[in-house]
Amino acid sequence: MGYRLEHDLLGEMQVPEDAYYGIHTLRASHNFPISGRPVHRELIQAMVVIKKAAAIANMKLGLLEQKIGDAIVAACDRILRGEFDDQFIVDRIQGGAGTSTNMNVNEVVANVAIEQMGGQRGDYTLVHPLNHVNMSQSTNDVYPTALRIAAINLLKPLSEEFAALQEALQKKENEFSSVIKMGRTELQDAVPIMLGQEFGAYAQAIARDRWRLYKVEERLRQVPLGGTAVGTGLNADVRYIYTVVDVLRDLTGLGLARTEYMMDGIQNADVFVEVSGLLKAAAVNLGKIANDLRLLSSGPECGLGEIKLPAMQAGSSIMPGKVNPIIPEMVNMVVYQVIGNDLTITMAAESGQLELNAMIPLIASNLLESIEMMTNAVKIFIERCVSGIEANVEVCNKYVYGSKGLVTALVPYIGYDNATKVADVCRKENKAVEQAVLDMGLMSRQELERALNPYDMTKPGIKGIRRDGV
Repeated sequence: MGYRLEHDLLGEMQVPEDAYYGIHTLRASHNFPISGRPVHRELIQAMVVIKKAAAIANMKLGLLEQKIGDAIVAACDRILRGEFDDQFIVDRIQGGAGTSTNMNVNEVVANVAIEQMGGQRGDYTLVHPLNHVNMSQSTNDVYPTALRIAAINLLKPLSEEFAALQEALQKKENEFSSVIKMGRTELQDAVPIMLGQEFGAYAQAIARDRWRLYKVEERLRQVPLGGTAVGTGLNADVRYIYTVVDVLRDLTGLGLARTEYMMDGIQNADVFVEVSGLLKAAAVNLGKIANDLRLLSSGPECGLGEIKLPAMQAGSSIMPGKVNPIIPEMVNMVVYQVIGNDLTITMAAESGQLELNAMIPLIASNLLESIEMMTNAVKIFIERCVSGIEANVEVCNKYVYGSKGLVTALVPYIGYDNATKVADVCRKENKAVEQAVLDMGLMSRQELERALNPYDMTKPGIKGIRRDGV
C-alpha cells in the first residue's frame, strides 16, 4: 500500500494513499484507541448535512467559489448515501470537544470533493478541509448542532416504538379483561384485580413516555450553528448566520431554528441532560414492566405462573426443558445501561468550563447509544414477548379463591378488627374466608355471597351494597 505525505502544525505524517481522511484524522486515531467503536453514524451523517448546508449558504452569499461549493455538495451527497462510511475512523471517546470528529468529516468531504473535480486525494489546493469545507464554522458550533439533529432523528423511531408498545399492551388489556387474578402489594396478597387492568396500567405508563419522547424534540430544535468558536460568530458573515440555519432546515426537514443566544447553545449542555432524563424515566417504566412479567411468569409450576411468556430458546445447558424469560431480562439490561448513561451524561454536562464543554463527545456517545438501544429493545420486547403473552386462567382463579385477601371486602360489614380476626383464623386453621366468617357468626351466607364476589371487588364501591344502601 502506498502513502501520501501530509503536513499539519506538528509536522508531517504518511497517510495511506487510498484513504479519504487526512493527517488530522490519522493523529486522532493514534491518540484515541479507547472504546474500539467509531463515532455514531447518525452523528457523522448530521455533520455531513451541516457541511452541505454551510457550502450552499456560503455559495449563496458569494463567499465560496461555485465550483468548489458544488464539489463539496456533491461529495456530501455521496457520503450521505453511505459510500464512505469506513473512512470515519476516529473513536467516539476523544479529547478536544469533538474536534477530531469534525476534522475527520472535513477531510473526507474535501478528498471526495477533490476527486469530484478530477484531482488526487490530498491535493488541498483544490478543496481545503478547513478553508473551504469548514468555512464559517467551528467544531464548537457544528458538533452541538449535529448532536441535536442526530438525537431528533433517532428519537422519532423510538417514539414510534413506544406507541407500538402502548398499543400492544392495550390489546392485552382487552384480551385479559375477563381474567381475574390476585393483586399484590409488597409481594403479598392484596385484593382481586383483572389481569387486563394490570396491563392497562402498564399501557398508561408507556403512553406518558410516548408523549414525553414525542414532545422532547422541541427542546432540541434550537441550534447554535453560526456561533463559531465561542458563540460570538467570529469569522462568520452575519448574513451566513441567518442563511445557514434556513438551508439546514430545508435539508433536514426538521423545524430547526437559530438559538437566540448562540453562546448558550455552545457552552451549556443541559438540553441533553433533559432528553436523557426523559429516556431514564421511560427506562424506569420499561424496567418495572419487565420485572413484573418475570415475576408473573415465574415457575411455572413452582412460582406465580399466572401468565405464560413466549418460549424463545432453551434456557439451560444442564437443566432439560428449562425456558427463561430472556426478553424481559434483555430489557432490564438495556434499562440499567440507559440509567447508567444518564448519570454519565449528567456529570459530563456539569463539567463544562467557561465557553465550552469539552466532554460533549461523551455526552453524544451515551445519549445516542441510549436512544438506539431503547428503540431496538422495545421493538424486540413487543415482537418476541408482549404480543405473545398468554393468561394462565386456572392458576389465576386458584389464587383468587384461595386467598385470605378477600377479607378486605368485609371490612365495611364487620369492621377492621373482626376482619383481622377472620384472617388470623384462616391462616392458623387453613380455612377459606367464607367458612371462617360463618363459623364465627359474623355474617349470613347470603350476605357473604354478595360481599365476596371477587369480580365486584375489581370495581369501585362497597361490595354487595347498592347505591341506595341496600
